[in-house]
Amino acid sequence: MVTTFEILGGFVLLLFGAEYLVRGAVGLANRFNVSPMVIGMTIVAYGTTAPELVVSVEAALSGAPGISVGNVVGSNIANILLILGAASLVYPIRCTPSLLYRDSSVMLGAAFLFVGLALTGTITRAQGGLMIAAIISFSIYTYWAERRRNRTHDILEQEAEEFSEGPRSVWLAMLAVTGGVVSVVVGARLLISGATAAARYFGVGEEVIGLTVVAVGTSLPELATAVVAAWRRHTDVAIGNVIGANIYNVLAIMGIVSVITPLQIPAQIVRFDIWFMLAVTFALLIAVVVFRGVSRAIGGLFLAAYALYVVLQYYGLRVIGL
Repeated sequence: MVTTFEILGGFVLLLFGAEYLVRGAVGLANRFNVSPMVIGMTIVAYGTTAPELVVSVEAALSGAPGISVGNVVGSNIANILLILGAASLVYPIRCTPSLLYRDSSVMLGAAFLFVGLALTGTITRAQGGLMIAAIISFSIYTYWAERRRNRTHDILEQEAEEFSEGPRSVWLAMLAVTGGVVSVVVGARLLISGATAAARYFGVGEEVIGLTVVAVGTSLPELATAVVAAWRRHTDVAIGNVIGANIYNVLAIMGIVSVITPLQIPAQIVRFDIWFMLAVTFALLIAVVVFRGVSRAIGGLFLAAYALYVVLQYYGLRVIGL
């Protein structure tokens, strides 16, 4: 019972903590006349992935690398199959492929980089530094490219609009940011404690809990953003947010965690989950390039695939020798 309350409490604090963190930060940025494009690239992008970052850092420092790595791999899988699948049922997700070629290519490249590093068994501090340098370079290039195009209503600005209804007062915005940070940190600790206890209770590895329960919990901000964007017919935002989150999860979060402490990659994740993540990434690229988005039919297939993935985690992998 205590474990259940810890996990549920962690979910709630992570969701609302990330929400208030982003809205408060957007409110401050608007007060200081920061452009919507910069807000979308930085505050929204990093704010919605704050739960993954805090949980992964806390787990790694607590001696639970399975939860840390599983959280990122599982979040990337859930972002595509669960979040886009659910959002597409609200409203079919249409996109303009030419607007997503760059970010989609970087997402695929980041996935290949992570697979290559994971196959070595350990991500070192030097490799983590390389990943951080890659995400910084990507962010700088994205800012330069968007400014050069000088478009007034692109995906990044639409992402900022999703969080535009924030505090108007500077003090309220600062309070929202502070409360959001505290909520995310406390929520992460509760979730890790509950997830570790759940792994012991069910007799499964910590990486399984990280890949499923923890990954879904830390992906709740992306889920909320995607569903709201689909409801408002901002479907480019729904898919763009997922692609951006997957890039930041791999390069920024795994990079930061590995710089703090070298990260051991659990054997199960090396044998199965990184390859499943890579396959799911390809599936999203095919949906974007060939089908120009995620229809309700494709979204239903995504959700079915995610349900099968979860069942395999708890019941099937040991049966098939993984």
